[in-house]
Amino acid sequence: MAESAECPVFQLGRPRYDQGSFLGRLRHFVEIIDPRTLFVSETRLKECIKLLDDYKHGTLPPGVSDLQLWEAQKVKQAIIHPDTGEKIFMPFRMSGYVPFGTPIVIGLLLPNQTVVSTIIWQWLNQSHNACVNYANRNATKPTPTSKFLQGYVGAVSSAVSIAVGLNVLIQKANKLSPATRMIIQRLVPFPAVASANICNVGLMRHNELSEGIDVLDNNGNVVGSSKIAARHAITETAFTRVVLPMPIFVLPPLIMSYLERMRFLQSNRRLLLPIHSVVCLVTFALSLPLAISLFPQMSQIEVSRLEPEIAMATDCKVLTYNKGL
Repeated sequence: MAESAECPVFQLGRPRYDQGSFLGRLRHFVEIIDPRTLFVSETRLKECIKLLDDYKHGTLPPGVSDLQLWEAQKVKQAIIHPDTGEKIFMPFRMSGYVPFGTPIVIGLLLPNQTVVSTIIWQWLNQSHNACVNYANRNATKPTPTSKFLQGYVGAVSSAVSIAVGLNVLIQKANKLSPATRMIIQRLVPFPAVASANICNVGLMRHNELSEGIDVLDNNGNVVGSSKIAARHAITETAFTRVVLPMPIFVLPPLIMSYLERMRFLQSNRRLLLPIHSVVCLVTFALSLPLAISLFPQMSQIEVSRLEPEIAMATDCKVLTYNKGL
């Protein structure tokens, strides 16, 4: 079958769209985070896995199209971890990040936060982030439970400390007008979440830095374990976790500050929360694929930049590693 612009020839384990361009990665991750995959039945998942296994072993039934194979791979990639081969718990899949994370974002951006409410919402947010980071990590090396708990406590502590500290500073800033203080207070979640997200990724995946992650050749064979590749993987993931909250925690407060001045909403205050929720949901849904598309999930690195023992073990110029999400 000739390759078409809409449906290229199926290649097992390869992305459907070109990962060398941002647009190709965006189209790829829009499929990975498709929330409809949350409702895929166990029967349908098994059918998809069997179809891909049949393709791999050359026993594919006649009449199966490339489109069906791409769809089967999309379902598998959205639900099954690429390293462990196990199902990712639904709330911690990337396809569940927006549906399960939006209520927390709404809570973080509610006006007039108290110290207690700030602590609760930051704790919920970093708990969800920690589980998502762990569930979507590079799992070529086992991670002890103690490492997970250390990372979790560190991430939650950093988020709460930064958020509460900034709120206290704003409350003491007597020179600010009430309106200005309100806007700044609404923007507090961004620096708190961005800083904590870096800590969260670093702490939750710290084991990768000490153990290294597998690097693969062109045929998918493991060449060795690289700490340098692990550093690249974690740095790229942490960067996306800083970019991701920018629009989520900056745009809704600014949009709501404008909308709240409208006469219609001033006379219908009960509509503020539903509108606030919709603004958060739309912003989150648009931001997630843009942020995680900055780097391909299966990233490549030149062998010359890796450890000498890895360079000696292969003739390839470039190796691949799972960055994680």
